Amino acid sequence: MGSACWRPGWTGRPATTWWAPAASTRPTCIRGWRWGGGATGSRLVTGTTELHAELEEELAAFCGAEAALVFSSGYAANLAALTALTGPGTLIVCDAHNHASLIDGCRLSRAKVTRVPHRAPDAVRTALTEHGAGRALVVTDSVFSVDGDAAPLPELAEVCRAHGAGLLVDDAHGLGVVGDGGTGALSAAGLAGAPDVVATVTLSKSLGSQGGAVLGPRRVIRHLTETAHTFIFDTGLAPASVAAALGALRLLREEPQRAARARRVARRLSAGLAAAGLETSVPDAAVVSVRAPSPQAAVAWAAACREAGIAVGCFRPPSVPDRFSRLRLTARADLTDAQIEHAVAVIARCAQRGDTQR
Repeated sequence: MGSACWRPGWTGRPATTWWAPAASTRPTCIRGWRWGGGATGSRLVTGTTELHAELEEELAAFCGAEAALVFSSGYAANLAALTALTGPGTLIVCDAHNHASLIDGCRLSRAKVTRVPHRAPDAVRTALTEHGAGRALVVTDSVFSVDGDAAPLPELAEVCRAHGAGLLVDDAHGLGVVGDGGTGALSAAGLAGAPDVVATVTLSKSLGSQGGAVLGPRRVIRHLTETAHTFIFDTGLAPASVAAALGALRLLREEPQRAARARRVARRLSAGLAAAGLETSVPDAAVVSVRAPSPQAAVAWAAACREAGIAVGCFRPPSVPDRFSRLRLTARADLTDAQIEHAVAVIARCAQRGDTQR
């Protein structure tokens, strides 16, 4: 029983791997194979197919954005958004716990970057006030990838608007889990479609495929198309991956209850592990972390869990922002109550057995 990132629980579902409901009765993924194993070139040359256009249109509509642009990865989408929307003279205000792809995008942007404490709107306000009237962009994950806690998006948007700053939100862990039917964290915060907010997403987590996208006002997407190097000079996302993401998105639209179920599973995992004496995060989406006393202990716990049939992530320095090692679990909507109880029991037993590895 794995804890892979197919959060709505569609691993192996025929509709995800072979077909999806559509106006056409032709299988979505078989349509993807019409173009071969790869996109053959950049999106502006030969790398755009009708499937790319369908996915962009349907993803934007699902999330409440004017437009979307698909990239070869979520990493590439973040680099594109940050380098194309900022530059010398711009201030980027970056949460200390943001994903590494956002950090790298900040570095490549040539903008001035101010790192603020985690989930601290007051610190963002101070940074923007000190910057004055110049261009500024506030950057945050919607759900942070290490502990699964959520950014205070309404408060951040209020601060941004008071200072004329834009807001860029990486919704990698929100899409498919947060909001009504999994429409994402911006939708849940009442910010979907806002003219001063841009979102990035990955297609590799709740949609179980590969790739990423930027969503926002049509003028922003047009600007990215003309200026973002990871769009212009990168090979387009493979049509088969586009088709898989499109099929999963259509399933998510048809079965919206899966998003809420994934959140409930995460809360049950967290509560069960906490009751067993482990230090766990309180999840705002599908990510649950279990803190370990050392990197060696985290590695030992993860190995023991895998031997017992439970696949968990193992996060340790330097890939964690606070230098605490931990296991990271990803809740799936298709886990039964019995499977949840089994997972809790196995993880607790493996942690106790490996607790001497310090």
